Amino acid sequence: MDPDSIRISVDLPRDLHRRLREAAARKGCSMRQLILSGIEGTVEESAPTGPRRLSLDPPIVPSRGQKFDLTNEQIYNLIDFP
Repeated sequence: MDPDSIRISVDLPRDLHRRLREAAARKGCSMRQLILSGIEGTVEESAPTGPRRLSLDPPIVPSRGQKFDLTNEQIYNLIDFP
């Protein structure tokens, strides 16, 4: 056994095992190769594609008041910083 491998045991229904054996034969590969290919594809599909960011468009909590337009500089001037 390859030292970089881990052996696992999975119970398969008989029908699924039969279909797996047939699919491997049609593809000309071993059942092990077919299983590894399927696992790799599934893991690849579920891999994160990048950092997830929360979208605030539209806002999580909609505003009920009047809309106003302030620049960052105007907001900075309104806040008392220590």
